Amino acid sequence: MSTGTTTSPYVAVLRTETRLFGREPGILFWGLAFPSILLVILGSIPSFREADPGLGGLRLIDIYVPVLVLVSVITTSLQTLPPVLTGYRERGILRRMSATPVRPSALLLAQVVLAGGAALASIVLCLTIGRLVFGVRLPSQPLGYALTLVLTAAAALALGALITAVARTAKIASAIGTVAYFPALFTAGVWVPVQAMPDVMARIVTFTPFGAAAEALGQAAAGDWPAWSHLGVLAGWAAVLSAAAVRWFRWE
Repeated sequence: MSTGTTTSPYVAVLRTETRLFGREPGILFWGLAFPSILLVILGSIPSFREADPGLGGLRLIDIYVPVLVLVSVITTSLQTLPPVLTGYRERGILRRMSATPVRPSALLLAQVVLAGGAALASIVLCLTIGRLVFGVRLPSQPLGYALTLVLTAAAALALGALITAVARTAKIASAIGTVAYFPALFTAGVWVPVQAMPDVMARIVTFTPFGAAAEALGQAAAGDWPAWSHLGVLAGWAAVLSAAAVRWFRWE
């Protein structure tokens, strides 16, 4: 009689994917280190550390910490998830898994967990550097901040899954992910914070998932509960993108 314990197929796949994930220096750099490095670079600019009356007395670095938190989520969702999953499908790995006790959904779940974990680690690093190095206050409304991040991650991962669904090869997935990446960064406020955009542009941007997320995170960081309109935009995008990804996703 065997006394060994049986490892869940999902746990086994997660362990394997975690080892493979750790062997990708590009993924580790862009997903984990890049947002924090960019934060240090921006924080080194003297004008970013000066209070701006036009921003309600906030400093630009105060505004950019939530923006770079978004960059962490966007990068892992659009630059990591689509090419990896599409590559597995392209090489027939998902099709072969469908004939084994380990279902392809285990691989999908493992990739979502890894992407979410990488984003969380990057977020914690950004918040820590912002607090310890530049004196940026931690979110004064942590529950609202956490809820916004959960909805943002759901929308971003759904967008990554949708790219995986429509891309036939890993190269195409990378190309589509890159095309989507830069508009996502713009709406998140990387080039111009949403709070500093002209009124018309800001209103338009807040109807996008990452524009709404930028505003909601900014509100939560300042101690206010995020506006339900922004949370509703995030939830709506997450639902629509998830439904589209499920509709068009294929295992082979």
